[in-house]
Amino acid sequence: MSDHGHDEFSDDVAPGDEHGDVLSSLGGYLVGLVLALGLTATSFWVARTHALWGPGVPIGLCVLAIAQMGVHLVFFLHITTGPDNTNNVLALAFGVLIVFLVVVGSLWIMANLNHNMGPMEMPQAEMRHI
Repeated sequence: MSDHGHDEFSDDVAPGDEHGDVLSSLGGYLVGLVLALGLTATSFWVARTHALWGPGVPIGLCVLAIAQMGVHLVFFLHITTGPDNTNNVLALAFGVLIVFLVVVGSLWIMANLNHNMGPMEMPQAEMRHI
């Protein structure tokens, strides 16, 4: 411990945490903006280039999208692992769960409908008039 009442890790903060002064928080936003723009430009490059293996493009785009979400969560929404962010992380996890259930449930329903409602055959009399 030092005389100033700070421990040795008092200046050690996560990228999304508040630093206290305007310049350092503006710097965090600028770093987030540069990372977000870089990931967006990379996504457009991945979608248009022929330098990548064709079936690997969707996987690359998914990885870049997840990285983009991480940048937004940390630098703009300030979601960190600090003890004061527990409610934010739980709310985010609940939102992700709800979105996952809606997407998976919709896909399950559509697959079930596709399986149970096969193509309808046209009667022979109507086919002669076509």
